[in-house]
Amino acid sequence: MPRQNRVTPEGIIIATPARGTFMGNRGILHNDQQEIVQPYALKVWLICQLSFKGRQRQLMQPGNYTELFFLDEATALAAGHRPCFECRREAALAFRQAWLAGNPQFNLGDAVKLGEIDAVLHAERLTEAYYKKDKRKKTYTAVLHTLPNGTFILREERPYLVWEELLLPWEPAGYGEPVRRVCMGSEPVTVLTPPSTVAALSHGYLPQLHPSALGWLGPGGG
Repeated sequence: MPRQNRVTPEGIIIATPARGTFMGNRGILHNDQQEIVQPYALKVWLICQLSFKGRQRQLMQPGNYTELFFLDEATALAAGHRPCFECRREAALAFRQAWLAGNPQFNLGDAVKLGEIDAVLHAERLTEAYYKKDKRKKTYTAVLHTLPNGTFILREERPYLVWEELLLPWEPAGYGEPVRRVCMGSEPVTVLTPPSTVAALSHGYLPQLHPSALGWLGPGGG
């Protein structure tokens, strides 16, 4: 039986046999029976490489952080994560630069610490509730044609990746056959990716995509 450790664009942790291309971290979320008992333990939600410096991990060990997995980086960004500064330093620096350029309203200078970005992202991820288990994905509405590549939207109760003129339907194992967005570009849509991350995407940050997306987009797509 597959472990409950895969994250959807809606930030939900599911069980699926499909493999991911990135790992993530929200702290210790599981109990000694390897069951997920809380949606997060930290405000720092990371996107990590699957391998780094030859480190070996046994999944969901007692007292260790819960290893989460994502189809690709765009999925992880939609869920509210950001690149890890230790194992993905180059990506983390590029994300910080694009995030600052796209979010001047927060008045954070070039010396901004990643913890300050994490605080903004945490406020954008989830709705307010007394108990963690009652919090839900925070979404907002935007006009489709204004959204940059790498954004996720919710359409007919299904997550779609926005890329160029296409909307690619998300599944745990990969992306399905896309639909063209040109005919609906002026429509208001529900956006899953946090607004400050969308701003970073608008200012040049390009997330890495799953090979199934590149099959529809071509080699230059990701």
